[in-house]
Amino acid sequence: MAIKKSELYSSIWASCDELRGGMDASQYKDYVLVLLFVKYVSDKYAGQKKPLIVVPKGGSFADMVALKGSKDIGDQMNKIIARLAEANDLKGVIDVADFNDADKLGKGKEMQDRLSNLVAIFENPALNFTRNRAEGDDLLGDAYEYLMRNFATESGKSKGQFYTPAEVSRIMAKVIGIREAKSANTTIYDPTCGSGSLLLKAADEARVKITIYGQEMDNATHALARMNMILHDNPAAEIWQDNTLSNPHYKEKDGRLKAFDYVVANPPFSNKAWTTGFDPEHDLYGRFEDGIPPKKNGDFAFLLHVLRSMKSTGKGAVIMPHGVLFRGGAEGEIRRNLIRKGYIKGIIGLPPNLFYGTGIPACIIVLDKENAAGRKGIFMVNASQGFMKDGNKNRLRHQDIHKIVDVFTRQL
Repeated sequence: MAIKKSELYSSIWASCDELRGGMDASQYKDYVLVLLFVKYVSDKYAGQKKPLIVVPKGGSFADMVALKGSKDIGDQMNKIIARLAEANDLKGVIDVADFNDADKLGKGKEMQDRLSNLVAIFENPALNFTRNRAEGDDLLGDAYEYLMRNFATESGKSKGQFYTPAEVSRIMAKVIGIREAKSANTTIYDPTCGSGSLLLKAADEARVKITIYGQEMDNATHALARMNMILHDNPAAEIWQDNTLSNPHYKEKDGRLKAFDYVVANPPFSNKAWTTGFDPEHDLYGRFEDGIPPKKNGDFAFLLHVLRSMKSTGKGAVIMPHGVLFRGGAEGEIRRNLIRKGYIKGIIGLPPNLFYGTGIPACIIVLDKENAAGRKGIFMVNASQGFMKDGNKNRLRHQDIHKIVDVFTRQL
């Protein structure tokens, strides 16, 4: 029987209650998600022969439970996490939160009680992952989305660009036809992968296990993505931490960018510092042959990177603000060149206020190199009116997703 999301969410809420007072709400995830990760891998892999994740002696959630009430619980929890990190090449990934930080967690008895209560919350029998996954398919993504939904506005430090709503991810996966993937040699790539939720949703749409690549600039968010891959039994997924535009990691031996079968991306909107660290006029990878985007707006820089990272038969989908559809100047020239080449298969206009961190309307630009030569036009779908209100955000319903995908794939 699947673990109910309601159980997961109530445990996260209780955890956040324990953490209140000493830290900004935007930092809750650093503690909550690491504990969730330790609990999950301990339940799934402790005591297994040849496990995907090694849970070493003194490096499990059970070892944390044994610490409840101990005076040095914070220091010992750090050591448990460090052992787990060292055994699985996860240093700098799961050991980023300091469980012995008196400024955030309190001094003496206050820290002792707070951490003991926190461990007890995850000890709840309803959160036993030994045989069960959480209801749905994205445990860490669901937890992260829950944290964002409840604390992004409170913290004033929204990082919604790190999470693509599951409904949007599913649409992207379906319209690029990833279900047609036939072997493990099929590759999917996200150059701005955030917490990895978009990559995972897209890969899950395939009927076979495919090979996952991602790159993420933010170190803490890169750590989330690495954890997320492991929670989804994709420990071999390659997730690299660096700036994709100035220092793309995935390259061929001759220095060209590596090309992938499928590329998906939800890059930061209208990035004003996209040229940091490199000169686009002398780009080593030929990404800007169709034009150089404006210095103060990097939307097309990411789109051009995606195109350069697609095989000649490649398919892609990128989330962009509506401005890319009509802004003039250099962007107008790039747009004309891409349309002439037939790379843009379609555009799907989404409802406003779907994404955390911004309320502006966005669209999915669907790319297809394989059939570009014979393309006569661009198929456009206005899906801006189909949604439900969910608190202060909008959400796509199942029927909205189905309608968008059906209309786009049939093109009627």
